[in-house]
Amino acid sequence: MIQIAIMGLGTVGSGVAKVVAENARQIERKLGEPLQVKTILVRHFKDGPYRQLMTDDFTKIEEDHAIRVVVETIGGVEAAYEYTKRALNAGKHVVTANKQLVAEKGAELLALAKKRGVNYLFEASVGGGIPVLHPLTQCMAANRIDEVYGILNGTTNYILTRMVRAGTTFADALKEAQEKGYAEADPTADVEGVDAGRKICILADLAFGCQVDPADVPMEGISRLSLRDVKIAQRAGYRVKLLGRAVRLPGGRTAYVAPHLIPEEQPLASVDDVFNAVVVRGNATGEVMFYGQGAGELPTASACVADVMEALQSSPRREEIGWEADPAGFEDPQALRSRYYFRIGGSLSAAAAAFGQVEILSEDGGETAFLTDCISGAEAGKQAEGLRVLACLRVLG
Repeated sequence: MIQIAIMGLGTVGSGVAKVVAENARQIERKLGEPLQVKTILVRHFKDGPYRQLMTDDFTKIEEDHAIRVVVETIGGVEAAYEYTKRALNAGKHVVTANKQLVAEKGAELLALAKKRGVNYLFEASVGGGIPVLHPLTQCMAANRIDEVYGILNGTTNYILTRMVRAGTTFADALKEAQEKGYAEADPTADVEGVDAGRKICILADLAFGCQVDPADVPMEGISRLSLRDVKIAQRAGYRVKLLGRAVRLPGGRTAYVAPHLIPEEQPLASVDDVFNAVVVRGNATGEVMFYGQGAGELPTASACVADVMEALQSSPRREEIGWEADPAGFEDPQALRSRYYFRIGGSLSAAAAAFGQVEILSEDGGETAFLTDCISGAEAGKQAEGLRVLACLRVLG
């Protein structure tokens, strides 16, 4: 009998317990012996099927030598960081879905796991049930990864889908997402790009082998996005999506989060509702896309339990997971070049005077929407000086 512990019994923690119980036979076939949840760390006791497993004392997990793997689903950094360090120091594997902790403290915790001869695994921290970190570090190990980008947040993707399909405003689409349980009561981390930012940092860390600090990454969300711009883009053959993007540069690397116009013929443009997709570009494979449900109780729990099994089957640990803690070499993403979408208060002549050759998408009510040629973000900002800019978005591809 292999025994594990779960820290936290929210959506993901309870999902892990369900997956272990419901898929017990399949898990036993893979591991060669049964897997059992022995202890669950909670802040407050409550009645339910796991009441007899609950404790509010972490030492009950830390000092129990029968517990081989700890699944951290607390969220946040402070308590999760402290308990994770203690579990690793106690010689236990740790599995997590905590993107904030991995993005901010991952290099340190991976180094500690290596020192203690155990695993620190976090497949569920990016993309929920989408297997992307394992393929990135193993299946594409023969590649130089030059770029990673994708739709990394299901809440914002649902909102944008409703804006396109139903002509719903951002505010109304957000309210609908909250009513359906897709958005939190405080949706700031989702709609301002913070959640996607943490995920792109983890992807960049693994892809480039060096720390990308979330504090260095510009994160722009969709809260200021106008339905007017979504509809103009749609009529022109584009879809607006919130993307996290990380790019290898000659002198280092960069990353950012921002809404983009995506040509409708590109696969990412058709990723709708709460689904996520990650595109990895290797120098040998070209672009490879991973698609699926990016959040939710069972998809995320499935990834956690798969990591539990991976940790138990690795002898003694997975060596290919990790990155250097030094954040040096991060460059301003404004140096990246792309076409830009602008909507300005003014005429075509004003747009042409500022940007030269432009592609007009709309002229209506004293406003002009257009696409520029391929320019850097810095050039876009400088050339737009003096214009009454109502909207500015990057164009992918």
